[in-house]
Amino acid sequence: MFIETCIAPVNIALIKYWGKRDEDLILPINDSLSMTLSTDEMCAKTTAAASDKFDKNTMWLNGEEVPFEENPRVMRCVRELKRLASLKKDPKFPIEWNLRICSKNNFPTAAGLASSAAGYACLVYTLACLYGVEDEELTSIARQGSGSACRSLYGGFVQWIMGTHDDGTDSIAVPIAPESHWPNMHVLILVVNDSKKKTASTKGMQRSVMTSDLIKHRAANCVPKRISEITDAIQTKDFNKFAEITMKDSNQFHAIALDTFPPCIYMNDVSHAISDFVHALNEAAGATKVAYTFDAGPNACLYLLKEDVPQVFRAIQSSFPSDSQGDEYLKGLPIKEEADSLLKNSTPYGENLLKYVIHTKVGTGPKMLSKEDSLIGSDGLPL
Repeated sequence: MFIETCIAPVNIALIKYWGKRDEDLILPINDSLSMTLSTDEMCAKTTAAASDKFDKNTMWLNGEEVPFEENPRVMRCVRELKRLASLKKDPKFPIEWNLRICSKNNFPTAAGLASSAAGYACLVYTLACLYGVEDEELTSIARQGSGSACRSLYGGFVQWIMGTHDDGTDSIAVPIAPESHWPNMHVLILVVNDSKKKTASTKGMQRSVMTSDLIKHRAANCVPKRISEITDAIQTKDFNKFAEITMKDSNQFHAIALDTFPPCIYMNDVSHAISDFVHALNEAAGATKVAYTFDAGPNACLYLLKEDVPQVFRAIQSSFPSDSQGDEYLKGLPIKEEADSLLKNSTPYGENLLKYVIHTKVGTGPKMLSKEDSLIGSDGLPL
C-alpha cells in the first residue's frame, strides 16, 4: 500500500468568484483574488492510499463514507491526475490500482467558510504527492473539483485568472504575493451560523447567471478594475485601499444575490449588524482599522492588521456580548493583551448573536505530513 497525507488551507476571496461560463469545467465569468489563511487554524486534511488489494475506490469525509465514483467532480480530478501520472517514465505503482481517500475539515462544512475549496485543493495535492506528480496543471485540476480550490494551492495572495480558452487550460491560479510579504495581515472570522446554507453556491451561481443583470455589469466593468487596484494595494501594503475595495466587492456580490430571481439570501440580520459595526468602528477610530467580507453565507471575515487585533476584538466583545468564554468563544490564535474598545459607550446589537470567533492570519499553501498523521491505518481503513 502506498499512502500520503497532506493538509491544504482555506482561502477567502477579496474579489469574489460568482458565476460560470462552463459548468462542467468550472470556468468563471470573471477573475477573482483571495487571501490564503493559515493551516494552523483552518485546514482540510486528506490521506490517500493506493493498493492492489483494494477492490473498489472508497472515500470517507468527516467520518462518513460518501459516493466516490458517482461524484463527477471527484472522478474528474482523479482522472486528470492519473493522466499526468501515466506520462511519467517510472510511476511509483500501477495507476489502475484503486484508491481509498479519507478527508476531514477542522471547521464547518458547507457553511460559507470555503470548505469545498480547502477540500478539493487537499484532494488534488494529496493525490499528486501519492502519484509523484509535480505539474503546474494542478490548479487547473483543482478548479474542476471546486472553482476556488485552485486558489488554495498557493499561500499568501492569489489570483484566479478566468481564461478565455474553451478547454479551460488558461483558467489557472497564480500567486500575487507570498504570505511573507504582509505577515501582519490577520483575520477574525465571526461565525454567525455554522449549519449548512440554504442555497448551495453552485445552484446560486447558476440562478444568478440566468437572471441577474447586475452580474453581467460587474464581470465586465467592475472586476477588472478592482483586481488591478487591489493587487496594487497588496503590493504597496495600503490597508485603506485594500479595505475599501474588499468591502465594496462583498457588498456588490450580495447585491447580485438579491438581484437574482428568486433571490439568494446569504446574509442575515446579524451579518448586516456586523457590517454596520465595522463602519461605526472605523468612523470612531478616525481611520480604517478593519474590513469585512461575506462569502455565500452569514459569517463575516474581518481583515485587520495584527497590531489592531486586541482593540477590535474588545469592540466585538462589547458590541456582540456572549455567554461563551475561553476556548468555546475564541478559537485559533490567542489574543492575550487587554485593550480598550475602539467603540466607546456603544450599544450592544444583542446577546449571543455570535457562536464563536476564529482568529487566524495569512498563511502558506498545502504541505505533506508524516506517516504518523495518516487518517488511514495499515489495514486500509479510517483510523
